[in-house]
Amino acid sequence: MHLLLIEDDTRVARFIQKGLQAERHVVEMVFDGPQGLEMALTRPYDLIVLDLLLPSKNGLDVCRELRGHGIHVPVLMLTARDTVEDRVQGFAVGADDYLVKPFAFEELVARIRSLLRRATTVDLAPALVVADLTLDKDRHEVRRGGKLIELTPKEFALLEYLMRHPDRAVSRTMIEQHVWSYARDSLTNVVDVYIRRLRKKVNRGSRHKLIHTIRGVGYKLTT
Repeated sequence: MHLLLIEDDTRVARFIQKGLQAERHVVEMVFDGPQGLEMALTRPYDLIVLDLLLPSKNGLDVCRELRGHGIHVPVLMLTARDTVEDRVQGFAVGADDYLVKPFAFEELVARIRSLLRRATTVDLAPALVVADLTLDKDRHEVRRGGKLIELTPKEFALLEYLMRHPDRAVSRTMIEQHVWSYARDSLTNVVDVYIRRLRKKVNRGSRHKLIHTIRGVGYKLTT
């Protein structure tokens, strides 16, 4: 899974990053609130690990602004504060779980797994709609303007991932992690090939092109 870690203590951050990478997660790391907020608003993540006490903008403000922008990715908040009032504040601004420092790394991993399972269960709506493009998981059908589009299973999975993150750039690494379940440089060309096939099928016969290449970043499905 693709995680964002926002933690100002570099020693703690690198320890968490290393451990989560060993759990086969892709982990991006930033050390202050404003940069963390910007990344969370512009890139798709499966989960955010967010420290409460951050420079410039604290974790409560970051979480509050994320929810205000309609970003509902699970947030696990870390803090050295352990009072009931502190926990209540975290949940009030939209945090999904709360872990007090110091903590056992095994507990952090367990809580992340629980949040990811919960998010996956909630995210099983049968139909996705972006512009005039519809993907129905139950029927395993994709239609554009009502016209059926024939896709292979991998093309279907790739389109579903893009449609779950409309108007947001996704990198090849993110695609490999979610569609192929792991990331390797040798797969980069495979991603490009599948994107070309998918783009051709989805954009065929329409003036409004939905799938775009973001040079130096990856790909984006626009509304």
